[in-house]
Amino acid sequence: MNDCLFCKIAAGEIPSTKVYEDDKLLAFKDINPQAPVHILIIPKAHYDSVNALDETSAPVVGDIMLTAKRIAAEQGLDNGYRIITNIGEDGGQTVKHLHFHLIGGVKLGEKMC
Repeated sequence: MNDCLFCKIAAGEIPSTKVYEDDKLLAFKDINPQAPVHILIIPKAHYDSVNALDETSAPVVGDIMLTAKRIAAEQGLDNGYRIITNIGEDGGQTVKHLHFHLIGGVKLGEKMC
């Protein structure tokens, strides 16, 4: 996707504060953090959202979850953290590229909205 912000970040065309990178995934600090730790984890391949996944692409979510677990441990989130993905306009998705927010470093409230 030529005009996708996260594709450009994954390609290195737009700078980010990388936390993790491998051949399939990139994790970087959110530029508008909602908590002391707020990291975005994205697949380098473009998918608009979870709704774009199928049986062949769905394993990327497992890779993201294991990476989130590893990053959370590295960030010292021993007391817990939250992983969130937004899907579509009503779900609050502002960048149309599959991404997960890893949020922690403070006691998070139970209310989600």
